[in-house]
Amino acid sequence: MKLIFISEKLGGSKAFFLGRWLRALLSLCLLGTTIPSVYYIFQELRSEPPSLSDLNSDIELQKRLLEQAEKIGFLQQKSNNEISALTARLGTLQARLSRLDSLGLRITQLANLDDGEFDFDGELPVGGPSVSVTDLSSPSLISNDYWAAEEAISDLTMHLEDRERQLLFLEEVLDRREAANNRQVFGQPLEYSWVASKFGNRPDPFTGKNSFHSGIDLTTGKAGAEIRTIASGVVTWAGPRSGYGLLVEVNHGNGFVTRYAHSEKLLVAIGDVVTKSQKIAHVGSTGRSTGPHVHFEVYKNGRIVDPATYLSNTIR
Repeated sequence: MKLIFISEKLGGSKAFFLGRWLRALLSLCLLGTTIPSVYYIFQELRSEPPSLSDLNSDIELQKRLLEQAEKIGFLQQKSNNEISALTARLGTLQARLSRLDSLGLRITQLANLDDGEFDFDGELPVGGPSVSVTDLSSPSLISNDYWAAEEAISDLTMHLEDRERQLLFLEEVLDRREAANNRQVFGQPLEYSWVASKFGNRPDPFTGKNSFHSGIDLTTGKAGAEIRTIASGVVTWAGPRSGYGLLVEVNHGNGFVTRYAHSEKLLVAIGDVVTKSQKIAHVGSTGRSTGPHVHFEVYKNGRIVDPATYLSNTIR
């Protein structure tokens, strides 16, 4: 094989003769650079450009990722808002529990209840199987602060319910005590008074002869003072009565009846339901009387008894 090179500058040519081995080597070099190039061009021709559906799929995937990111952000913000609300509620419940505890302790002390009968200081005796929060919900997007606040609120709610139950029962106990106290025939029909005449035998103030006095005469020295019942009951008489002047009679049940005589003015009528210490009349000097006072009588099971046993010690 003969190769001729022509030079334009020199205006001449030069020939080279290639042997068989040199020609073979040159051929291999040419093939080594041509084959890969042809293969690359062939592969490029075979490969197809991305289709419209593939592009749409990529766009949809990006949209879904953006939507998920927005949802996560919304849930996190919602969680933060709920934590703030729970924290505020927690503070309110703690303040309410503190007030209930203080009120319960104060009422217990004022009512002179036994120690330990009502406990407004101790922990609640509670129990039950343990159930994890994760068993009840999916807290993957909610912080631990949320569940801590929920647990604290649940605990406080139990304490509040316990305190409310105790206070309701305490109220019932006090109501029963008050009702029993109202029914108890014991008190003072006339405040800041003194005994003008005791129960039993005495000289009659009009005749001077020895006679039986069926009650106690209480006075403040002047008319107009308020007469009050010593127990709750029903008015069975309210009006004038021979020897008594204007009289109020109250039936207290359990066989007890009280009478308040010589009144100047009556404030109740027959059939009225009265409570303990309720005003029923004003002191006067009506009927068989020498001056303003209240003649107070007590009957037990139909028999007259000494009223001094049923008077409180507020008289002078």
